[in-house]
Amino acid sequence: MSRTQRLLVVLVLNLALVAGLVVTGVTAHSLAVLAAGSDYLLDAAGVGVALLAIRLSARRAGNGPRQGSLNASSVAALINSGWLLALEVLVAAAAIDRLITGTPDVDGLPVLVVSGIAAPAMAGGALVLRRDGDDEEDETDEHDLSVAAVLLDTIADATAAAGVAATGAIILATGGWYWLDPAVALAIAVVVSYHASALIRKAVTRLRPATAESAG
Repeated sequence: MSRTQRLLVVLVLNLALVAGLVVTGVTAHSLAVLAAGSDYLLDAAGVGVALLAIRLSARRAGNGPRQGSLNASSVAALINSGWLLALEVLVAAAAIDRLITGTPDVDGLPVLVVSGIAAPAMAGGALVLRRDGDDEEDETDEHDLSVAAVLLDTIADATAAAGVAATGAIILATGGWYWLDPAVALAIAVVVSYHASALIRKAVTRLRPATAESAG
């Protein structure tokens, strides 16, 4: 599979899961599931940005295909990681608010079912994208950051879905412990924010030489 085909697979997975996650999040009063649904929607947009970067880099002739590809992928990674970070800040704020003011009753069964489906689906998407890095032998230290950003999102989605599924199972088994829902959402938001920030710094560092060269 080509890089574009791999990204399209992940795009389809994200869009297929968005509706179910959002509907379940609203009806089950689950902040973690609702956040996952909105995250998948942003991830789908991130895949679109990565696909656009690949298309633009293929058309660039000014600095050569290699430099053009790196610049376009760095910008795509910066945009994708930036809005992922912004989303996680909003999720963290909502989770803290629920932990302080009180968490509404969460229906554990639909949370468990929909997250149990999403976790392996996104894990499969991450494996598809991971093979992209293995197949690109010339991408050593300068691995395509746009794909790296999408891979980060996909791994985060799979991990988050697994955590939310476990939360749903505990809530279902105990008939309570609703505070676990915002607590898990907050923990996931912190971890994803950390990795998104690291990718943003990497993208900015890579773009600086290109900007300085253009100015010169």
